[in-house]
Formats: sequence, C-alpha cells, structure tokens
Amino acid sequence: MNLNKVFLIGRLTTDPQLRSTTTGQQVASLSVATNRTWTDKNNQKQETAEFHNVVVWGRQAEIVNQFLRRGSMILIEGRLQTRDWEDKQGQKRKTTEIVAERIQFGPKSAGVSKPSGRDSAPSSPTSDVPTINVDEEIKTEDLPF
Repeated sequence: MNLNKVFLIGRLTTDPQLRSTTTGQQVASLSVATNRTWTDKNNQKQETAEFHNVVVWGRQAEIVNQFLRRGSMILIEGRLQTRDWEDKQGQKRKTTEIVAERIQFGPKSAGVSKPSGRDSAPSSPTSDVPTINVDEEIKTEDLPF
C-alpha cells in the first residue's frame, strides 16, 4: 500500500500569487511557514521554522487569493509532488511542492488585513487556536481506549 498525504497548519509568508494557465484554469502559489519547538538534551528550548511551497488549483485558488494575506493561518490537506524544469540558463531544476486538495482558513488574526478594493469576507467570531502541551508525560490510564 502507498500513501502520499500531507497535513499542514501554518501561516502564509507572502500574499498568494494567482495566475491562469493557457486553458484558463486558476492556480495560486503560496508559501507557508510552520514552526517546531523542542527541548534539547541541555534542557534548552529550541525552535526552527520550515517553509513549504504550496499550489492550489481552481475555485480554491480564487478563494485563497480573495481572502488570505501574508500572516493568515491556513490548514492544508494535500499531496507531495516533484516537478522538473529547465531554467533560462539551461540548467535542469527540480522542486517538491504540496498540491492542496482541501484548504481551511484559520482564525482571523488581528494583525492581518486585506488590501482595500477587495471583496470583504463575512465577519464571524473567531477563537484562539488551542495550544497542546506535548512535553507532559502521557499515561496509559489517561487514554480513552
């Protein structure tokens, strides 16, 4: 059995870039940052960021472009895909990106605003994303199964 599935929750590092293919299909390119924190062997907190290239197709691309901006939180469900191409200097290049199959917006951040002139999204109450502490020891008696 094979499985190619990706789930990401992160924030956009730039505004989405919307374009159309020669056949008129909409496609948006996103850059999403995810953070990871851990405690090293010296009991010092460490943090690192990963940056992911994401491609969104069709109506979802239009929606992402309309409502999300740099700093917006997004959940992406998709698959990894590697593409080959040749650059202007004739060098062969390769990139791996996430092709989004489903997207979901995160809570609206107070620091993220849309540029004027765009349609506005309906307002809705937002809630903070809960923090889950994974540093605590998990006891088998606490498991519900």
